[in-house]
Amino acid sequence: MAKKEVQVINFKSCFDVIGPIMIGPSSSHTAGAIMIGRVANLLFNGKPKRALVKYYESFAQTHKGHGTDYAIASGILGFSTSDSRVPKALEIAEEQGIEIEFVEMPGDSPVGHANTACITLQDDEREIHVTGTSIGGGTIEVKYIEIEGFAIEPQGPLPMLLVITENSQVKSFMEDFLVEHQIKITTITRHQSEDDRYLFVYDLDSPLSEELRAEIVAMGDPSRLIVL
Repeated sequence: MAKKEVQVINFKSCFDVIGPIMIGPSSSHTAGAIMIGRVANLLFNGKPKRALVKYYESFAQTHKGHGTDYAIASGILGFSTSDSRVPKALEIAEEQGIEIEFVEMPGDSPVGHANTACITLQDDEREIHVTGTSIGGGTIEVKYIEIEGFAIEPQGPLPMLLVITENSQVKSFMEDFLVEHQIKITTITRHQSEDDRYLFVYDLDSPLSEELRAEIVAMGDPSRLIVL
């Protein structure tokens, strides 16, 4: 008897399946691509000079026809999925002096999903890497992040909160803060760099309100807090 394939899909709500309000044509190849680009935008926290986008499998085969190129560029620029500027994102990025290169990679996705994009953002002083997959309905998973000397492989689903700090006590403070605001934490992972800085990753069970996201980001000094 043939072995039955079991597929685990990390949707957290019915809205993940329905998809966002978006500029199309495709929720997976356009809206999802915008979300992957937005993760890169949030991690970089500024305008890059250069962006390298490596596509795998389905993204590599169909990116131009499905609007994935301008979708990724939109996310890098910080646009939302419903922003009317999405179709013009490549021209806008060029006007802003951002050089974007798209590469169709041969072979399988390094993280095992057909819709995979690996993004590198750079300027003259810093560089970030993120690998994301579009799993349908405009929902994504983040599989790899490289930032400020840390390289991590998250569980995938969003939302998640990243805290980079020199103070290890921030871990419990932020945990208490999230619990106080009735935000359920799925897991917390701790990473330590060679120069004794810490990266704490909080996988969250539910989205944060815009007000709470703003409150968390405003708490950033001297730690860096990134809400994905």
